[in-house]
Parts: sequence; C-alpha cells; structure tokens
Amino acid sequence: MGLFNFIKSVGEKIFGASEAQAAPADALKAEVAKHGFDVQGLDIEVSGNTVKVAGSPSNAEIAEKIVLALGNTLGVSTVEANFDVLKKPESVMYEVKKGDTLWKIAETNYGKGKGGQYEAIFEANKPMLKHPDKIYPGQILRIPPLA
Repeated sequence: MGLFNFIKSVGEKIFGASEAQAAPADALKAEVAKHGFDVQGLDIEVSGNTVKVAGSPSNAEIAEKIVLALGNTLGVSTVEANFDVLKKPESVMYEVKKGDTLWKIAETNYGKGKGGQYEAIFEANKPMLKHPDKIYPGQILRIPPLA
C-alpha cells in the first residue's frame, strides 16, 4: 500500500508513547483491536516514530482503517503498510485543517453540492470517529471514492 504521513504530536495517547516515539508494538496492536479489527496475523514493528505494519486484511477498506488507527496515535509520524489485499479504487487520505467540517471536506473532495456525502466519510472512518462533529486539526481521515 505504501507510506502514510501523520502529525506525531496529535492523536490517541497510548501508554509508552511520546511525541518523540510511538507506543510499543503490543500497545499499538491493542489499539487496532480496540477498534474491532482482527489483529490475528498482523505484524507491527516500531522504530522511533515510524510504524511498519504487514498482514492480510480481508479488504482494502479494512487495511486503510488499520493504517488510520495506527497513524492517528501520539508519536507516530509515518506508517509503512505492506498489506496483501485485493485491488479496488484506493481512498484519499486527508489531513483535517482548522475550520474543517466533514461537510466542507466532502465538498472539497467530491465537488460543490456534494457536502451531504459527509456521511460516507464518517462511515469510512468509524470506529475511530465516534461523532461527525468530533474531528480535529492534524487528524488524518480516509476519504473513500464515491460509488
């Protein structure tokens, strides 16, 4: 899948993490599991603020959500994902800016008049997002292609 960049000073605070270093691999694996993803066969390595993850998620959507669950944690600046998944149109990763709403992000990515598609963005980022109004600057969101 490739390399994904995150802002290491924002995100979920996990025991053992700091702005200088990501949490240990076991703690990151527990974070992924906390969001309801199968961690069986998931290999996570941590080197400073870089996390390498490999495995065989059942589809590209789950693989992308695992990357987001890892990257949106304190101390992670890069996630290198090496997943074996079926190819389908990949989502766009978007960094939330000050003043953004999911409606505004939908209009930016899908076009004028398509702000109502914010629900697709919200659904694509569950369970990391609990409510459509609870996003913050620096957070990375998955913007799925429209059907």
